[in-house]
Amino acid sequence: MAKAKNSEKAIKPNIFMRIGLFIKQIIDELRKVVTPTSKELFFWSLAVFIFVLLLMALVTGMDYGLGKLTLWIFG
Repeated sequence: MAKAKNSEKAIKPNIFMRIGLFIKQIIDELRKVVTPTSKELFFWSLAVFIFVLLLMALVTGMDYGLGKLTLWIFG
């Protein structure tokens, strides 16, 4: 009992159908995006700015401290 190969083989969509599906999925995802209010945007920007300043201070302190330690060890 041999089955026909056509019924077992899945039809692969051509390149244009795949590109169209991809663009449709992008548009569907973009519809889900929520735009923040100006107040939310300000506070999130402020939080990021403070976080970056703290990281800069941490890296600067480590650089200075490790530099002094290296000079103290190797003179």
